[in-house]
Amino acid sequence: MKASEQRELLRRMLLHRQIDTRAFQLNRQGRIPFALGGEGHEAAQAGASLAFMRGQDVLVPYYRDLGLALGIGLPVIDVFTSLFAKKADTSGGRQFPSHFSNKALGLVSISSIIAAHVAHAVGFGLAMQYRKERGRAVLCSFGDGATSQGEWHEALNFAAVMQAPVVFFCQNNGWAISVPQSKQMRINDIADRAIGYGMPGSTVDGFDPIAVYDAVHAALERARNGGGPSLIEAKCYRFLPHTSDDDDRTYRQPEEVETQRTRDPLPTFERQLIEKQIYSTDEIALLKAELYEHIDQALEEAAALENPSADSLTTNVYAGTEKAWL
Repeated sequence: MKASEQRELLRRMLLHRQIDTRAFQLNRQGRIPFALGGEGHEAAQAGASLAFMRGQDVLVPYYRDLGLALGIGLPVIDVFTSLFAKKADTSGGRQFPSHFSNKALGLVSISSIIAAHVAHAVGFGLAMQYRKERGRAVLCSFGDGATSQGEWHEALNFAAVMQAPVVFFCQNNGWAISVPQSKQMRINDIADRAIGYGMPGSTVDGFDPIAVYDAVHAALERARNGGGPSLIEAKCYRFLPHTSDDDDRTYRQPEEVETQRTRDPLPTFERQLIEKQIYSTDEIALLKAELYEHIDQALEEAAALENPSADSLTTNVYAGTEKAWL
């Protein structure tokens, strides 16, 4: 991988981490009601997003995919208009946090029903196939918990039968909210399920952004060229609670989290780039400061924007002139 691409991977990982941190701070300050954390997922999402081809591919993400959305070009201010539920948000301030959408970028707003979006991704792939659009593919992301839902299995089976150009990307952090993988399934690697549907499957280190990029890039290239779907499993870990409303101390030991934090992909990748002389310590410090300033500016701009008006409450909810019973 080129040095410039490795530098870009680190930039995306740092941006993801800093926005995550800021969102939890805003929640604790009472400025936003809810935040979702992706600490531990930065490497997996940076690597996968670098493999995504802007202007051609479609991304069907899940609720923890802030880094993927940023990686394919979502403006930082859009993150905060969503968190603050502003009128300028794509949904007009109505959508749940982290349900980003941007048609120009190929970013599909997810369904809040776990795993339902996986079937939607297959639909996008079938549309590409129907139109004979080679050179395009769908990247569909989800957590390990989604693989326990019936929609997930139906979607993978149908994609394989139809040879749809979809890459199924599982970010396995070992926890479906409070349920560990051992209580979800009797296998160690979710990628092993791929053979049951007749598609390739592989497991990669989700703390290694280059390894994730290599795996997702190869799978997307295969899909773009008519090779059908693949299942990629990136093993990572969720350092934070499931959401700002969750207390993870009720279902896992703090010692487990601290042990996993010794493998934090951010400082690990920073050290690697310094050792390879791709980045210097001073350059990384400058990059962090620049990202912090950019995030701070976007946050304040978004906070100052207009809120949705009360008389727009039923806009895009009811067809025609029908109104809700108010």
